[in-house]
This record gives sequence, C-alpha cells and structure tokens, in this order.
Amino acid sequence: MTIIKTIIYDIANNDNIATSATIQVSISESQEKQMYCIHRALKNQLTNGRIRNASTKTRSEVRGGGKKPWKQKGTGRARAGSIRSPLWKGGGIIFGPKQKRYKSKLNKKEKELALNNLLYNKQPNTKVINNLIIPCNKPKTKKAVELLHNLGIQVHKDRNILIVVEKKTKLMYMSFRNLPNIELIEAKHLNIISLLRAEVILITKHSLNIINQKSI
Repeated sequence: MTIIKTIIYDIANNDNIATSATIQVSISESQEKQMYCIHRALKNQLTNGRIRNASTKTRSEVRGGGKKPWKQKGTGRARAGSIRSPLWKGGGIIFGPKQKRYKSKLNKKEKELALNNLLYNKQPNTKVINNLIIPCNKPKTKKAVELLHNLGIQVHKDRNILIVVEKKTKLMYMSFRNLPNIELIEAKHLNIISLLRAEVILITKHSLNIINQKSI
C-alpha cells in the first residue's frame, strides 16, 4: 500500500527572497517496505548492468581444422577428423563460458516507487536552485567549484554530490567531469544507484517539475 506525501524544498537564490517548490510523491507506507522496494530496484539495476565477458571458442569457431589429419584406417593411430577437436591441444573448448548479458525485470511502477522513497528520505540533503549557470564561456572546473561553494555546497574528495539538470550541456559536462565525486545527470536518467551514493543532491527547478510529473 502506498501513501501520498508532499515534499517542500527551499529554493536557493542569490537574492534574499524566500521561495519554495513543492512536489507530491507516492511512497511506501512503512520504513520496512520502503527499504524492500529500494533493495529490489537496486538489485535490478546492478543485474542489468552486469556483463560476462569471458568467452571461449568451440571446435567450429577455432581457425583451421578443415582437413582430416590422416586417413581413417591403416595407420595404426587413433582415428581423427580435425586438429581442432577438443581432445587436441589448440582445439575447441567443451562447455566453456560464453559472453552473456544478465537481465532482470522490474515493474515500471515499482521502480518509480523506489525512486520516490529515496527522494523522500533524501529531502534533508537536497537543494533546489532555479537554474545551473556556470559564469564562463568555456569549460572551467574552478568556476564550477565556486558556483557550488556559493550555493553552500562544500566540495570534498570524500563527499559524493549529485547534480540533476533538465538537459546537460557541453559546458556543464566539461566543467564538472574532472571532479570524480560529482555526478551530473539529466532528470530523465535519475536512477537508484546515483541517489544512494549521493550525500548532497542539487536539483534545478525545471528538473524537479519533470520528476514531479513522473512521481504521481
């Protein structure tokens, strides 16, 4: 069973005018159910991102071996049809590993519920701004860090920061890419792992509107 909760965010502005943004999210009714839902969504995302790259060749995939090594009878040796038989050195592998992509299914509504549960629980560590504008014409990591400092977010190597924008620009991406503990994603790509890792979440107002449309 789910319940509707209202989350109120204070919007950080350069001027002293106090404004806020409100979204309504559907969350699980108990903390235990919230954790269960988040765990299922996390397991689903980790499984879908898993690829087994180990791959061996069978006797039909190994190069060569088209010619019979010797005639069937009369040599006194054991009969052989190919030098790429699994019994031979350099031959194919029997029942060896093949490349595989793992898949797991999760209902769309259950995934959205897990995101809502996380957004609700991460509300104290979330900041909302009107827009993310880097004050320069070319990518500058220093300017990006100054922008975060002006918003009251201290950048440390042990502190993971998630920035959610409506649309990533080349200037944004190149300004933040040298900071390994900062992740910049679009609102439509918001996911469980990014939210779980983040200690501080910075969301633009337009991104919040996109999240709000998906939350109900």
